[in-house]
Amino acid sequence: MSRTYIVIAEHRDGKLRQVALEALRAAADSACEGDTLQAVLIGGPDDGLDGLAAELAAYPLAKVHVLAGEALDRYNPEAYVQALAPLLETLQPDGLFLGHTAIGRDLAPALAARMGAGQLSDVTAIEREGDRVVYVRPIYAGKAFERKAFRSYPWVVTVRPNNIPAAAPSAGGAAAEIVRHAAEPAGMLRTVVRDVVRKATGSIDLTEARIVVSGGRGVKSAEGFGPLEELAALLGGAVGASRGACDAGYCGYDRQIGQTGKVVTPELYIACGISGAIQHVAGMSGSRIIVAINKDPEAPIFQLADYGIVGDLFEIVPLLTAEFRRALA
Repeated sequence: MSRTYIVIAEHRDGKLRQVALEALRAAADSACEGDTLQAVLIGGPDDGLDGLAAELAAYPLAKVHVLAGEALDRYNPEAYVQALAPLLETLQPDGLFLGHTAIGRDLAPALAARMGAGQLSDVTAIEREGDRVVYVRPIYAGKAFERKAFRSYPWVVTVRPNNIPAAAPSAGGAAAEIVRHAAEPAGMLRTVVRDVVRKATGSIDLTEARIVVSGGRGVKSAEGFGPLEELAALLGGAVGASRGACDAGYCGYDRQIGQTGKVVTPELYIACGISGAIQHVAGMSGSRIIVAINKDPEAPIFQLADYGIVGDLFEIVPLLTAEFRRALA
């Protein structure tokens, strides 16, 4: 019996998010031979959905569904669920995959409830045991991992960014069929999003960045983030912060990494002036390589770090920046 798996492909500022392609890979890894993969793009008429659909059609998908409507130009969970419901009722997917982003975390449980589906969040790996699909996810702030499998269909899964490799385009240039739908919420919306105010923190999304340079209370001030921002810009990375730095007013909470902030899993994480409190570690312990810079040789962060530098970050970070600049030149 063939099954259908659908990916809700998230986009931002006219571009597909990397995690959308990672969710597509998760769906492909969950499928068996003969199963069908499809994707859904949802947004407003001015979101460039046609171009995104053409880009997505180059991947191993049977169809790309485009849901466009005036009420969908800004994310609204009620509007999105109402717009998606008719399509999901028609397609009757066996599995639904989303990125574990702010939107994915909000939308997935609502869709799961609508579909009567089971749900697993924050999946970091997929294992196969014959026809059985096992999903791996962290628990206890990343101290342990659990392996879960669904007993019945349908199911909903969210995928943590930067953990599952992105899907590759189809071989031979095959293109998926693009199906356009005029989508508007079926009923009266109880809430309407009039505007979205974003605080600019750089062009790279912190949760999808391959390199993160993060500062803690040791940066001492808002100006203390200057050397970190220079290093991050040189490496093409993003700047994060511990809750201590955010609470002290050195930067906004949109940069906070940790149990009550964002979870990041970059290839390289450089912790500057961060002691290594468990709340912060919960948000970055999955990083591939961790470099810690701290004046205190007994700081807990050194127990987690792959490389540790004991010293003043205001001396070490500029030296690292200069050395990286020479190496990249």
